[in-house]
Amino acid sequence: MSFFVTFEGIEGSGKTTQVRYLESYLRKRGFKVVKTREPGGTDLGEKVRSILLNGRLKISPYAELFLVIAQRIQHIEEVILPSLNQGKMVLCDRFTDATLAYQGYGRGIDLNLINYLNTIATRNLKPHLTFLLDCNVDSSLRRKRTQNRFENEKKEFHEKVRNGYLEIARSEPERFVVLDGAKDKHILKEEIRCLIDERLKKYGIF
Repeated sequence: MSFFVTFEGIEGSGKTTQVRYLESYLRKRGFKVVKTREPGGTDLGEKVRSILLNGRLKISPYAELFLVIAQRIQHIEEVILPSLNQGKMVLCDRFTDATLAYQGYGRGIDLNLINYLNTIATRNLKPHLTFLLDCNVDSSLRRKRTQNRFENEKKEFHEKVRNGYLEIARSEPERFVVLDGAKDKHILKEEIRCLIDERLKKYGIF
């Protein structure tokens, strides 16, 4: 049975590390796992990613939004849906919630518009489970070793994104699990393993 898990969080929250840990754990348990990311996941998506993260480029909020949506359409058609249809586990580093948090709460674009575009892009697909790694903006940004367009934004922007994520999580408590991203990464790894086991048992997969 297929299962779709996403990881969300502000810059430096540690989600990419936890996606890697979970992939390794699930593979050892015998699952076929596809690890992917947004923006990215396809040739087109990776090119869009390089544009979106380029700190030398000025991109309007709506252009940013439509670039994100375009790469998501390709990602869904080329990677996510085919993998799920083949009964695989899909782990995605950021998905639709990131668009709501960054372009909606962060940039101020209408949330209804983003939800509408996300529905078109995903064909109404939603993750079975989303881990939100929440942490303080100052500490999360200190973790980053490189600077991209988003990391270069003012602290106020990142606070809006963080608060947006928490609001989204409150609106869908059945799908979201909010974790303390400031915890030691190995402690978080074990928490996530326990939580994924519980959720898979609930769905009758284990």
